[in-house]
Amino acid sequence: MTKIKYSLVASLLVALISISLSFTMNTTEKKPSLHYLARQPKIKAEKTPLVILMHGVGSNEQNMFSFADALPDNFLVVSARGPLTLRPNSYAWFQAQIMPDRSIINEQQAESSRKEIIKFIDDLKNVEDFDADQVYLMGFSQGGIMSYSVALTAPEKIKGIAVMSGRLLSEVKPLITSDDRLKKLDIFVSHGTHDSVLKFGYATDAVDYLKSKGLQPEFHQYPEDHTINQQMLGDVVEWLSNQSK
Repeated sequence: MTKIKYSLVASLLVALISISLSFTMNTTEKKPSLHYLARQPKIKAEKTPLVILMHGVGSNEQNMFSFADALPDNFLVVSARGPLTLRPNSYAWFQAQIMPDRSIINEQQAESSRKEIIKFIDDLKNVEDFDADQVYLMGFSQGGIMSYSVALTAPEKIKGIAVMSGRLLSEVKPLITSDDRLKKLDIFVSHGTHDSVLKFGYATDAVDYLKSKGLQPEFHQYPEDHTINQQMLGDVVEWLSNQSK
């Protein structure tokens, strides 16, 4: 009788440990690896579009999140923090040295962040409610660079991108998928003609490249430096609103 009791107790302990381990593993799997802020949609719908905001180098998720309430009410708005810490409250997607005629990037960090954002989108499905067929990326500067990198290499996960004062990395071009898989991508590009950080030529080069791939980006230019002004924000909000109609 004593042996039976011990056997039952042992079985119960094994079962409880298994349940505990399973719960821990599921919790770990569900948690997105990137820190983020979220604004839930103000208008509920059966299929909620998602826009992921990505900041520039040296900034943080709060910066882009300041635009959240201006974005269309039917969107779930998520502002992600870059994985690389530069200093307190200062983050990046990769390190870069910007020179007058060119930029030198840490290719390994850029590639790691590209993969991390793709994983983040997958993980986000476990904790937020949105339509996986309506995922948009909206990035400024380095966040715009990452928008290009992710969408052009994994277009099956992205419906559209809004690139604001960014550039298309030459290092990413060999990874870009076949033209047929790119066809469904909607692309918005905006850039200041007086941009002193990422020159205006980066925008025109990217637009030309996209057109060579059979894409038709909506291109806006402004007599501005490296910034997002009210007109730029208004144009991207209008673009996003038209996407979800």
